[in-house]
Amino acid sequence: MSGPLTFLVASPHLQGSFFEGAVVLLLEHDEQGAMGLMVHLPAGPTVAELLPELAQETAPVWLGGPVDPGLGWCLYRAPVGLEGEVQLTEGLMVSSSQDVLHAVVAGGQRYMLILGYAGWAAGQLTEEARVGTWLWVEQDTPELLWDVAPEDRWAEALRRLGVSPDTIVPGGAQA
Repeated sequence: MSGPLTFLVASPHLQGSFFEGAVVLLLEHDEQGAMGLMVHLPAGPTVAELLPELAQETAPVWLGGPVDPGLGWCLYRAPVGLEGEVQLTEGLMVSSSQDVLHAVVAGGQRYMLILGYAGWAAGQLTEEARVGTWLWVEQDTPELLWDVAPEDRWAEALRRLGVSPDTIVPGGAQA
């Protein structure tokens, strides 16, 4: 899988919900459902606090979503040549392999260690998008991850759509 990246951007109307201000990197969307990783919310602990063998790592651990928070994902820039790597687009790889994470850290790459994921049942994400819960932002490069501060990703993703949060009305597109 390599091509444009799809980011799901939470509607401003999700205020007060778990997904308020969320930016989700969509990894999979088909007839069986969808899954993605939230990329805007550091979870609190550092990588070293979670994985003592990486004692030098001060990078934050990120909250990827409410599903399976014991499952870790590593987003990083360049392949390390190990099994379990998936290239999402030029400059963005993903893996759930701890061996890959260790190789990425050893190689000095910039990365995000993300715990959990966001998941949708068959048809659920399509319906949520239809009613305006999520806006879809396609990008050819991963710069939204690497070049935009986490606290600015939601507003920047909307800006890239040419949208101001206060101009979005509830209800979404109706056919």
